[in-house]
Amino acid sequence: MTKKWIIAGIFLSCIVFAGCGKIFKEKNQTNSEEIMPDKYIVVGFSQLGAESDWRSANTESMKSTFTNENGFELIFEDGQQKQSNQIMAIRTFIQQEVDYIVLAPVIETGWDTVLQEAKDAGIPVIIVDRMVDVEDESLYTAWVGSDFALEGARAGEWINQFLQVKKIDNANIVNIQGTLGASAQIGRTKGLREACKANANTTLLTEVTGDFTQTKGKEVMESLLKKYDDINIVYCENDNEAFGVIEAIEATGKKVGSDIARGDIMVISFDGVKKEAMDYILKDKITCIVECNPLQGPLVQDIILQLEAGEIPDKFSYVDEGMYAHDDTVSSVVIDGVDYPITVVTQELLDVRAY
Repeated sequence: MTKKWIIAGIFLSCIVFAGCGKIFKEKNQTNSEEIMPDKYIVVGFSQLGAESDWRSANTESMKSTFTNENGFELIFEDGQQKQSNQIMAIRTFIQQEVDYIVLAPVIETGWDTVLQEAKDAGIPVIIVDRMVDVEDESLYTAWVGSDFALEGARAGEWINQFLQVKKIDNANIVNIQGTLGASAQIGRTKGLREACKANANTTLLTEVTGDFTQTKGKEVMESLLKKYDDINIVYCENDNEAFGVIEAIEATGKKVGSDIARGDIMVISFDGVKKEAMDYILKDKITCIVECNPLQGPLVQDIILQLEAGEIPDKFSYVDEGMYAHDDTVSSVVIDGVDYPITVVTQELLDVRAY
């Protein structure tokens, strides 16, 4: 009997320890799964590059949103201003079987084939910032960004109202365009053209691309100052171009400012994401900026979480944006019956504003 009980005891102990081992193993597996990357929502983000302060802020918005702490794994690829690099990145994302693809396209056209590949792979694509021009809009799930046509319309209307209030009968304007074919360039250029058509007191002397960069903005402005000696307003399609333009103007000994009746050259810009740009408004080196909000990460996250929940998000989502000016010459602009107020930049505003 004793031998039988010993054998039974050993057998029972093995079962108990085996059970404990199983419980311990399952517990550890659960903890491990909680931190395994393949349990995160994997997002592949193809950013077009780092050409401006706005772009850097946009990238940071995505990186700070799609973190492990928020339940995501972000795979980031910098396209370095080349569409071919972005197409390669998207195909890599497809091979990696990411859950979602986020694309900030360098230009609007040329995406049909690669987006079809993503659709065939069952990967939703969310477009941010610039638009894509595709034959089948089902190739992307949603778009998040700014209304660039509205931005341009607001800037153009501000110029016309400013000239009217100041009783300036003739103003010569040059446009430093962004990267040709980019949504921001298309919308902002359209806004200025339409404003000039509506105002017989304005002359659009020329349009030349500055590629959204400070270096190119300075370079083209130097050339324009040699070609034209009667420029009154420089319409820059982003702040970095404006910084370069201001350098070029001041290097010639001319004054940047809003008193164009006395010979100033007035600078108009877009973005407003860097403190330097807002400081320039305070100093009247930039007279008016139409804000372009780069903080798109949270909106993209909301769309992904809706999709995860089986919901259908809005096809287009616009970020909120304001307008800033050196003074209250123009208090607001009205576009399509909607009133858009202008915020006068003060030192107090700069002290509390987050960048």
